[in-house]
Amino acid sequence: QVQLVESGGGLVQPGGSLRLSCVASGSDFSINAMYWYRQAPGKQRELVAAVTSGTSYSDSVKGRFTISRDNAKNSVYLQMNSLKPEDTAVYYCNAHVTKSTWLTARAYWGQGTQVTVSS
Repeated sequence: QVQLVESGGGLVQPGGSLRLSCVASGSDFSINAMYWYRQAPGKQRELVAAVTSGTSYSDSVKGRFTISRDNAKNSVYLQMNSLKPEDTAVYYCNAHVTKSTWLTARAYWGQGTQVTVSS
């Protein structure tokens, strides 16, 4: 089994910054790709950023958020700058994980961390 644990959420004023972290733990696994999603109240969960062989972002966060990955620590980060009230959501980490005994990769989710942007 693989577990993902996010941290770094909180309350921030518009224009401020936060850095989210997500660490994967378990045994004998490899991570193909890592993602950050978010879900605002009453809305569907949306993909915000991805890191695979490269990085990609949704249009709503491009130029403000930066995703990065530390393979040695099985970690992914999301640096969020110039935050707006519409960025308020629960942010979830997602990882596509493989093991030598598995035929296909499996997706794992963290528990989520709340980000609130408000004055």
